[in-house]
Amino acid sequence: MRVLAAFVRLSRPLFLYGGFAGVALGAALAASRGHRVEPWAYAWTQTLVTAFQLMVHYANDYFDRHGDRAHERTAWSGGSGALVEGALAPGVALIAAAICATAGAEATLHFAYGGNATVAAAGLAIGLLSWAYSAPPLRLASRGGGELDAALVVAVLVPLAAYAAFGGGLDRALARAVTAPFVAMLAMMLCVELPDAGADAAAQKRTVIVRFGIAQSWRMLMALTIVAVWLTADVVIHLGTAAGFAAGVPSAAAGAWLVWRIYRDPRPASLAFWGVAFYAATVTGVAAAYAAAAAAR
Repeated sequence: MRVLAAFVRLSRPLFLYGGFAGVALGAALAASRGHRVEPWAYAWTQTLVTAFQLMVHYANDYFDRHGDRAHERTAWSGGSGALVEGALAPGVALIAAAICATAGAEATLHFAYGGNATVAAAGLAIGLLSWAYSAPPLRLASRGGGELDAALVVAVLVPLAAYAAFGGGLDRALARAVTAPFVAMLAMMLCVELPDAGADAAAQKRTVIVRFGIAQSWRMLMALTIVAVWLTADVVIHLGTAAGFAAGVPSAAAGAWLVWRIYRDPRPASLAFWGVAFYAATVTGVAAAYAAAAAAR
């Protein structure tokens, strides 16, 4: 049971929410545009996304395990702790990452064989960019590209894959739908990096926080939060449903609270929690707004 609990911790299930919400956003957008959301296509898309997301969780713990020893872990940063505490052998994480990569590739091939080249291309990009986040040879998280990489995968490519699975494509509607979550995801990445700033600097990881410093990062975080709230409001106003307006309220509230925390209580662990909450509220709110628009058709 201790090994099982450690493996669940290694999987970091709370962070899987972004993948589920992203697929829901793509499906809701497709439904609002008049496309039929097929259950099997939904299941295959979710399998693709979750498999690659678990892959990066396991790979991240494996390849960052030496640096994670210096981190003061929180619920949102510093790795899972399952490897550095000795609860699991490092090889377990690497094998799990390989299995999940295979599952994600299988789901990607399913769409390729089915003739949906857009989802197949998105799946390939998700897999490659997810691996490149912390794994060699690119190790983008250590070279200043991790924030953009994560936001591009979770907030853009995941909804794109879902939207394309149900008949959508690269169009203006998709761009409007993913912009607010993308900006909110960038804000979240800064928030979850704050508790690791000292250890990352010592390990020569060139994150945004390390490169620009805490004070400048606070300013960027505040700007990103305000822009994400504005973009969310633009979506719900454009869709024009009462339920959509209600769905945007949690994002605005979480964003306002996050900005207030930066001013009054900018402790890294506190901001890490509220950054995650803000992204979750934003992507959920935008998905719910499109679902409301689909129901009103």
